[in-house]
Amino acid sequence: MKQAIYLHIGNNYSVDLRDVVGIFDMDNTTVDKSTRKLLENAEKKKQLTYATYELPKSFIITVKNGRTRIWISQLSAATLRKRLNNSDDQWR
Repeated sequence: MKQAIYLHIGNNYSVDLRDVVGIFDMDNTTVDKSTRKLLENAEKKKQLTYATYELPKSFIITVKNGRTRIWISQLSAATLRKRLNNSDDQWR
């Protein structure tokens, strides 16, 4: 069994890396209508969690036990990617 490694996504929120499907930049992806629809549907289904009260810069999609959740973060996708790279280095 893999050891859980968590990614801090802002405020007091962290996600298990084993559950992360993708990390997306809010500015680049919400231009597309299908992404906006995805976020709207997630909000309607109560699958959207805000990890910030500030301007959102990224969103993270996780799936755990077949349940999808989308996390909205004030951290940029680039910052989250750097944190991922740093956590990889710690476990090698």
